[in-house]
Amino acid sequence: QFAMPEDAIKYRQSALTVMGTHFARLGAMADGKIPYDAAAASADADVVLLVSRLPWHAFGPGTDKGRETAARPEIWQEQARFRERSEVLMAQVSDVLVPAARSGDLGQLKAAFGPTAQRCKACHDDFRRKR
Repeated sequence: QFAMPEDAIKYRQSALTVMGTHFARLGAMADGKIPYDAAAASADADVVLLVSRLPWHAFGPGTDKGRETAARPEIWQEQARFRERSEVLMAQVSDVLVPAARSGDLGQLKAAFGPTAQRCKACHDDFRRKR
């Protein structure tokens, strides 16, 4: 699908950046750092849902090199575990975060955000270099 490893790396980095930006907005609302806006929360969660499905196929063989990346070698050494983590995150987003954000209830968003953030953190802890 990607002509060069650099293309895959750029694609996944872009997807993860977009996902992180919209997820951070939800976190800022959940933490009271910005005013809660039910419509914005729903829209941000929808973006996270869509983009959470994009980056994983761009971690294919040979994409560990070719451009600066924070991806650790364990991604390619432990593919099954990495794939499982991505599937757990996608399920958490679709089954927990999105319904909470669409509910229009800040309490539900707060309750869903923390566990979803933990899913992100678990993958970062094992598969992402610290910057």
